[in-house]
Amino acid sequence: MRSVSEKRILGFRSSCPLYLKLSVLGVVVLSLGFAQVARVVHASDTPTLTGAGATFPYPIYSKWASRYYQYHGLKMTYQAVGSAAGTAQIRARTVQFGATDDPLKPEDLAKDGLIQFPMVIGGVVPVFNLDEVPKGSLKLTPELLAGIFMGDIKSWDDRRIKAVNSDTKLPDQEITVVHRADGSGTTWIFTTYMCKVSSAWKEKVGAGKAVSWPTGVAGKGNPGVAALVKQVKGSVGYLEYAYVLKEPLKYFELQNREGDFLEPSIQNFQAAANNADWENAPGYFMDLTDQPGAKSWPIVGVSYILVHKDQPDKGKAEAMLKFFDWCYRNGGDLAKELHYVPIPQKVYNLVQKHWAREITANGTPVWNEPKLQ
Repeated sequence: MRSVSEKRILGFRSSCPLYLKLSVLGVVVLSLGFAQVARVVHASDTPTLTGAGATFPYPIYSKWASRYYQYHGLKMTYQAVGSAAGTAQIRARTVQFGATDDPLKPEDLAKDGLIQFPMVIGGVVPVFNLDEVPKGSLKLTPELLAGIFMGDIKSWDDRRIKAVNSDTKLPDQEITVVHRADGSGTTWIFTTYMCKVSSAWKEKVGAGKAVSWPTGVAGKGNPGVAALVKQVKGSVGYLEYAYVLKEPLKYFELQNREGDFLEPSIQNFQAAANNADWENAPGYFMDLTDQPGAKSWPIVGVSYILVHKDQPDKGKAEAMLKFFDWCYRNGGDLAKELHYVPIPQKVYNLVQKHWAREITANGTPVWNEPKLQ
């Protein structure tokens, strides 16, 4: 006997072409934005760059690529296939750069001949679909969030939710958890946070790009999760904030480490990022979840670029680094428009030194000297 949630999901899958496009053909759909960019302006001799990976930063990478193409004619294709697939593709050298929200540890970078550097910071936001409840009016503590995603809290009118939301009328409706189907950096950020705030979650589920979910249904990529939450009444999921705003979807007020309930915002993401000690982070490995501070949003993550230290084509490598250089120098306002936090200038200065020291083509440095501001 299938549950009410399973019946709703099966009906949705069979009747909704959008779900099929997002979950089955997600790679094609998500890479179209970059393919279309390449046809906007006249042809150029500039090399075509290829990348693959996280869906978390896809909205800003798409915006940056479009704007950069208008100015410089650089063609780029990016497959938003998830952090795990992007990491696998850069390791296999089928793309020039990978993108991941789950940073590699220094020993793994060394083993694969890779370097990684932070490109943008963003917030992961729990979302819900309840007609009766407006966005921002429903509060969740870390314990409630863990209880819902573990399947211990099954209904929206559960007494534990009502105790924190006494002024909100909650329906007697089943909760359907929506999570990622693919290996995901967004999932790594979310589950890393859950391990910090719930000992039960740490013991039974753990953290990773892919975990054994205790309950729920799966969508491919941030767009797939967003589509399911939008269609399934009573559902709850987690998304990068740009996708929350695009749909739009309702979000919770989430209690942070200091006990304050916050709405997601770029200011609150920035407050969490202010605690980052980049200079003492080997391989720029950074965990920004559950940071101290009254205004710190509790689930914040960094999206990284992965490239090989030894580049086979110096011209393409230079073109790639010039693009990322432009994103750091000129892409901050575009990032803020989409509610991402730009990487601080002092961090970019460190990254440029890293490029100059580590990235070579046939033994020759690709980025000869840092161009500091």
